[in-house]
Amino acid sequence: MIVQVLQALLLPFLGTALGAACVFFLKHSMSERLARALSGFAAGVMVAASIWSLLIPALEEAAAMGKLRFLPAVAGFWLGVLFLLLLDHLIPHLHRNAEQAEGPKSRLQRTTMLVLAVTLHNIPEGMAVGVVCAGYLAGNAGVSPMAALALSLGIAIQNFPEGAIISMPLRAEGTRKSKAFFYGVLSGIVEPLGALLTILAAGFLLPAMPYLLSFAAGAMLYVVVEELVPEMSAGEHSNIGTVFFAVGFSVMMILDVALG
Repeated sequence: MIVQVLQALLLPFLGTALGAACVFFLKHSMSERLARALSGFAAGVMVAASIWSLLIPALEEAAAMGKLRFLPAVAGFWLGVLFLLLLDHLIPHLHRNAEQAEGPKSRLQRTTMLVLAVTLHNIPEGMAVGVVCAGYLAGNAGVSPMAALALSLGIAIQNFPEGAIISMPLRAEGTRKSKAFFYGVLSGIVEPLGALLTILAAGFLLPAMPYLLSFAAGAMLYVVVEELVPEMSAGEHSNIGTVFFAVGFSVMMILDVALG
């Protein structure tokens, strides 16, 4: 049981690290089309994970409430949205501000903004893995070890482009490969830490599991709508992002249903 939980906690971080490692193998910066495709894929994975791995289990957890079982899911969902809205005000649109930075003096500022922006994205993902693992550890019949693994694997796949999205542009600006890789990896550390803290907190809040599951879903969907959808739709040929959104959604749905 402990080994399975550790695998679920570390898989998303591994996905980020492997994505950041692209800086050692690819010579050129990421094209706009590829960036749109990766953003669309990531958005699709997160939407499917929010539905199958978080919202549906939240509704099942509150089945004893009958027709009112939607209440914990709706309340938790809005808490997640408002939590990310608060974070977005504290660290507003870092990636967009980073793109506006110019000159050598602003390079450090841009790097910091880029890492913080992706780290912000990773907070709800780490929480989602932590909540599902907590449900499994608590013996929740609606959460199997395969369901936890499916969510973790889906987020790991989604994290691969995020790692590359950090390391590749930094390398294109002249940053050393090892340093660009380090920044990419750094952005993913928050996920296993956030997941572990969520597991520890959930141990004291088992009755609140439906709220926690839907909270993670609300936070993840906020990131999708606020950040990933605009990125995948920017510029010409926005249908590339739409197609890869469908691919990511399908992959995560298959993983969750087949392994869950």
